Amino acid sequence: MANTVKIGMVGVGDISGIYLQNITQCFKEIELVAVCDLVREKAERARKKYNIPKLYDTMYELFADSEIDIVLNLTRPYEHYGVSLEALKAGKHVYSEKPLAAFLEEGKELVRLAQEKGLMLGGAPDTFLGAGIQTCRKLIDDGYIGTPIGAAAFMICRGHESWHPDPAFYYQYGGGPMMDMGPYYITALVNLLGGVSSVMGVTKASFPTRTITSQPHCGEVVDVKVPTYVTGILNFESGAVGTIFTTFDVCYPSQARLEIYGTEGTLFVPDPNGFGGPVRLLRQEGGAPMEIPLCFDYAENSRALGLADMAKALQTGRDPRESWKQTYHVLEIMQSFEKSSNSGTAVPITSRYVRGAAMKHNPVHGILD
Repeated sequence: MANTVKIGMVGVGDISGIYLQNITQCFKEIELVAVCDLVREKAERARKKYNIPKLYDTMYELFADSEIDIVLNLTRPYEHYGVSLEALKAGKHVYSEKPLAAFLEEGKELVRLAQEKGLMLGGAPDTFLGAGIQTCRKLIDDGYIGTPIGAAAFMICRGHESWHPDPAFYYQYGGGPMMDMGPYYITALVNLLGGVSSVMGVTKASFPTRTITSQPHCGEVVDVKVPTYVTGILNFESGAVGTIFTTFDVCYPSQARLEIYGTEGTLFVPDPNGFGGPVRLLRQEGGAPMEIPLCFDYAENSRALGLADMAKALQTGRDPRESWKQTYHVLEIMQSFEKSSNSGTAVPITSRYVRGAAMKHNPVHGILD
């Protein structure tokens, strides 16, 4: 396809299916030209099903392909740094699944290298670009809840070992509920309320081991090496104060809750792990929350929307909405909760974050501004 930004995918794991579907069937300005996975059979299946022109045995071969503009890094969280680093060294722009890296120092090195080489670096989650959170942003920016004064976010579940086919890495370095699900909540929060200046946190691991009950690893015991019960307070630069609670330790009837409190009302934000609604608004003069129609496109599962936005930014010279300025800020916030817990003090956030542009309407689905 002419005038498309060419994508090379590294990693064909569980999340890759929706990316493959959306890149090849939805977003019209990007083209998947190559794929690579350590398990060659996975890459071969993807290549056959989605008619991908090239398959590479190693990521280095893929990085050497001069046709590829952006490397899509869909490896496991603790592998993000190594893959993104080598892609940047090879002169490729990089879009990575969340988080940017497993450790803050790794993220800092990626940012340094991207800036040094003049390359775009950014990534997931891109759910904040969807119809649900963009509608919430418009309601806040247009004053429907007055001045934002606070927020509360909850991600509560009993872990992944009962259903995920390969859950062990969720309990290793780079995993845990904050690093796994926190990116969705904190990315939504900073897009709605702006940057964070400092955090406080209390963290622990309630269980030293986890027994896998899902196939194919049923019966295997995993040592827990990360906090699985994380509570935090976020001080936003605007003066708003937020709380967040993420855990893999608790039985609960639902998983997600995200609320924004203002001087004149409360906004009930949809699950930030999704792209759609419902969006509910409770005004001071109202008796009950009212559901607000979604005002933007992409309410369905639109993963790769952020990749398409980066590609459009590359074509037009504008800033990508999902750049490292956001993913690094989110990484620093997430890692600072445990740092605060260990020190017993508030931790300042050194990175500064300014919200990117809101989404704009385009009459053609799959083409961005």
